[in-house]
Amino acid sequence: MRPVITDTHAAALATGVKPGTLRQWLARGRITHHGYDKAGRALVDLRELPAQPTPAAA
Repeated sequence: MRPVITDTHAAALATGVKPGTLRQWLARGRITHHGYDKAGRALVDLRELPAQPTPAAA
């Protein structure tokens, strides 16, 4: 399957995961970094992200 590459803000809108969380996942190696867009935002593959964010532990 081909990756669906998008910036962190668009990925946040598509998945409900906050952009800051996506940046943390990138820094921790949980998701793959695919470069930067012209605005300097990190690019990620939507297929690596959960469709719905998992709720935080209470």
